Amino acid sequence: MKFDRALRPKFLKDFVGQKKIVDKLSVFIEAAKKRKEALDHVLLMGPPGLGKTTLANIIANELSCEIISTTGPSLEKAGDLAGILTSLSKGVVVFIDEVHRMPAAVEEILYGAMEDYKLSIVVDRGPGARNVQLNVNPFTLVAATTRAGLLSNPFRSRFGIIERLEYYDDEFLEKIVVRSASILKVKIENDAAFEIARRSRGTPRIANRLLRRTRDYADVKGKREIDLDIARHALDQLEVDKTGLDEMDRKILAAIVDYYKGGPVGVNSIAAVVSEEAGTIEEVYEPFLLQKGYLRRTLRGREATERAYEFLGKKKKASSAQTAISFDGSTKKPDA
Repeated sequence: MKFDRALRPKFLKDFVGQKKIVDKLSVFIEAAKKRKEALDHVLLMGPPGLGKTTLANIIANELSCEIISTTGPSLEKAGDLAGILTSLSKGVVVFIDEVHRMPAAVEEILYGAMEDYKLSIVVDRGPGARNVQLNVNPFTLVAATTRAGLLSNPFRSRFGIIERLEYYDDEFLEKIVVRSASILKVKIENDAAFEIARRSRGTPRIANRLLRRTRDYADVKGKREIDLDIARHALDQLEVDKTGLDEMDRKILAAIVDYYKGGPVGVNSIAAVVSEEAGTIEEVYEPFLLQKGYLRRTLRGREATERAYEFLGKKKKASSAQTAISFDGSTKKPDA
């Protein structure tokens, strides 16, 4: 975690990639500063490791204000959120990570706070229950989620700035690897940086993790510089192939092809075969496999594509002729 914080850029000018988002945030932040108002609430969506937390901290730095960070699951009761909001000073950034996991009751009391900077809380229960309204100082809520579809429409509509982070191109990841290497005081050749970048699944967090592990490998081998040969050996030992797929990706594809004949199959069934949480598969592994064309989603479940069969070195079996079922339970082949 200490290394991750050290590698994170602190201002928009240092943030590599996501150019459209950076350009828009620059305008919105500058306008808010000129008006001396709180920035509109920001919703950042996208797979893990693309920079949502980093952007939240950058927004606070650009606004020259404090940031208070929490997570959706940690806000179990309305009082947890009320305690944070009522103690805010003007203009503070409140960052909620994994906001889709926040309980509905907590989400609902955010509505008034986000729109009118008023917090409505029910005190006591039964006949003595009463509604108390508390004023809160203007603040900016920055929320991050990997599962945007789980957010309710009323909640999502209260964000003035909604941005989706996309996977990074290899060229941008190479710049991130070179920058991180300089911060870690590690010499690295451009070819080696690109090799790490192209095996990083389009994700800066993974690129930085692979860089640190490659640095470990170079240290043990007594190398003062990470060259292409060192990078390839280290990444091969980590079982990260040239396309960025790791051991769990291969297990998921093999499970669909070998156990379920290529699908369609539900994510819970896949999770049972590979011994991984269904939520982790959906949030961490599936988006990359979908984007790279190894999986497709259907109404009946996940299916392996031709590319997945090629990757596993297997041939897709031709589907057998469909069978029609008559009302008496007997079967017959459909007419030609």
